[in-house]
Amino acid sequence: MRSLHAFNAWYILLIVPPLFVDVASQSGVSFMSQPSATSHKYLPESMVGGVAVFDYDGDGRLDIFFVNGAALRDPMPKDIAPDKSSPRFWNRLYHNNGNGTFSDVTEKAGIRGEGYGMGVAVADFDNDGRPDLYVTNLGANILYHNNGDGTFRDVTREAGIAGGGWSAGAAFVDYDRDGRLDLVVARYLTWDFSRDVWCGAHRPGFRAYCEPDIFPPISHLLFHNEGNGRFRDVSREAGFMKAPGKGLGVAINDYDRDGWPDILIANDSVAQQLFHNRKNGTFEEVGLSSGLAYDDDGQAFSGMGADFADYDNDGWPDVFVDALGNQRYALFRNFKGAFQYVSDPAGISRATRSHSGWGAAFVDYDNDGWKDLFVGQGHVMDNIQLTQPNLRYLEPALLLRNEHGRFTEIAAFDQKKTVRGAAFGDLDNDGCIDIVLNNLGEHASILHNQCGKANHWLTVNTIGAASNRDGIGARIKLVTAAGEQFAMVSTAASYLSASDKRVHFGLGRESTVRELEISWPSGAVDRLTNLTVDKIVTVRERSSEAR
Repeated sequence: MRSLHAFNAWYILLIVPPLFVDVASQSGVSFMSQPSATSHKYLPESMVGGVAVFDYDGDGRLDIFFVNGAALRDPMPKDIAPDKSSPRFWNRLYHNNGNGTFSDVTEKAGIRGEGYGMGVAVADFDNDGRPDLYVTNLGANILYHNNGDGTFRDVTREAGIAGGGWSAGAAFVDYDRDGRLDLVVARYLTWDFSRDVWCGAHRPGFRAYCEPDIFPPISHLLFHNEGNGRFRDVSREAGFMKAPGKGLGVAINDYDRDGWPDILIANDSVAQQLFHNRKNGTFEEVGLSSGLAYDDDGQAFSGMGADFADYDNDGWPDVFVDALGNQRYALFRNFKGAFQYVSDPAGISRATRSHSGWGAAFVDYDNDGWKDLFVGQGHVMDNIQLTQPNLRYLEPALLLRNEHGRFTEIAAFDQKKTVRGAAFGDLDNDGCIDIVLNNLGEHASILHNQCGKANHWLTVNTIGAASNRDGIGARIKLVTAAGEQFAMVSTAASYLSASDKRVHFGLGRESTVRELEISWPSGAVDRLTNLTVDKIVTVRERSSEAR
């Protein structure tokens, strides 16, 4: 009987249609990442760039924004900046036309960018009902205010939020719960083009992108939203300056369930960091004491993409951080505020030991009520096989199905790419989460999810009143006859990217949501009962309950 069952499972895998289909070529999205590779192998060439899915014009459909590189000289002269003037290096915004196609509206929107791009964060920072864009760069970052007429305005100077150095991932979060979204920016390394170090063997074809170990770490940045379109750099007083790292991915959640959002930063080749919110405007870095800093051998690893969500439906947010080949991806289970490295028992190690991951997220791709794992892959070294023949530069994406807390690899992808940023959202509002990939030096991918109608779903769109208008930081509990699920409203996570703020729940066969509870950052709590499913529900904070 066991042999027959195994045969049937193998046979079904062969005949079912693809789970995801790349529809970029027919959608009108022609974006191609331009890292401007040089013979000097400047490290930023291997790292760009992020992608965002967000509804910039309020028509109910998710649009797409890509971050791009800039032209580099070979070699780069001293005091010469990367050049973004050519259209091939512009960041790109694509409008969702609602019929499966997108239109390039970059020039009209006025957000082609400046400098060598890295990542993007999205949120309504001024509570005017329109999502704004923050683009991180190698050098000064840019804050674009959404004007509400299809255009954006660069307000970086008046906002005081340019930062500096090598910025990577960023996240909007109301860390002090005052109703205004603040901003955390992870910075990668102390680096500039003058640090032209030769790495790899001194033989033709063997020069390699340098490992981060040879460059000093740098402190991350925290900006407090003062209102009236202005921010204040509070990095030092909040405790960020005394905890430098080599940051890439950023995610937020409330790891100890004290009602205050905490900040996770994925670091490359040094300890992972968790900034615990002390409720008084300051943070304590607790990566080591919480169990998140290292793998189960006590070793640092190349943290790049990350997510911070409850994969086992126990109400405590867990952490995923991917890594480079031969290191294993890291899954940390949250045991009531303390983390345990569970990559081996959860099936993550076996599936990922030879892979290199970037953009990633817990995402319920099949709507069965359990958050699965998607990871975009591809090594950082374009010539990695010369020194490590078991690894590959080009790799297919990885999909791991969550089977009640244990993960099994699903053969969903065969195209080999060099994925960097990955963003997640339901592009056509059909109840299945789609994925957009920014592929290094290649055309972008739009992975349409064909999950079908076998399972039910519910998507929650939060609108704050006393809380920030996006509802970022709101904690959501969903209850059905099958059990409970938990989530936090956020646009951050993955690698240098921003995803839909709407929270998606797969429901399996359950056709009714018994209760939906939203705990807002203001302290208000809203409860909705006996909801019908397979729809997007908008929940507005009842400000009279705020305290």
